[in-house]
Amino acid sequence: MLEKLLKWDRDTFVYLNALGIEDYDVFWSTVTNISTWIPLFILFLLLFYLKFSKTEALYKFLTVLGLVVFITAITHITKVSVARLRPNNTEEINTLIRILKSPTDYSFFSGHASSSFSITTLVFLFLRHKVKWATLFFIWPLLFAMSRIYVGVHFPIDIIVGMIVGILSGLLFFWIYQRFIAPYSTSVRP
Repeated sequence: MLEKLLKWDRDTFVYLNALGIEDYDVFWSTVTNISTWIPLFILFLLLFYLKFSKTEALYKFLTVLGLVVFITAITHITKVSVARLRPNNTEEINTLIRILKSPTDYSFFSGHASSSFSITTLVFLFLRHKVKWATLFFIWPLLFAMSRIYVGVHFPIDIIVGMIVGILSGLLFFWIYQRFIAPYSTSVRP
């Protein structure tokens, strides 16, 4: 069963990666770069301060920072524990694929997928009643996660598991915020 799943994962990766077109390499290489998304993070922070009192915005921001530390830690621990090679480092397929990035650390699960989906889920839950177009936030993690296959550094299962872990982590931190932090963070807006 596991062997069939891993074969599907490899074959699907090779197929999806091969769909890449050279004309889009710069776009996907830019999308996969974390610094490209700094304006979005600034927008999230700005929306917090526009839509909530200063105290509540600060507590929400600190909750997001706590989530970032948490998701970074569990992603790193999992990668080191599982020690799955990235596609670009897997000898049986690395001559068959397009490689635009060449990280040397491990693949499972995708930190780009887990971090982007966790942050987006939490920010969405905080802002969904305040910003009508909040569902559009999810364009970012979808593009971010897809870029990892395009540039040749993650298998589909790495992305899928990263997305699931990210969404569940975002939900967990929203619950923690609602249960333990929200009662102390609300204040009357002037």
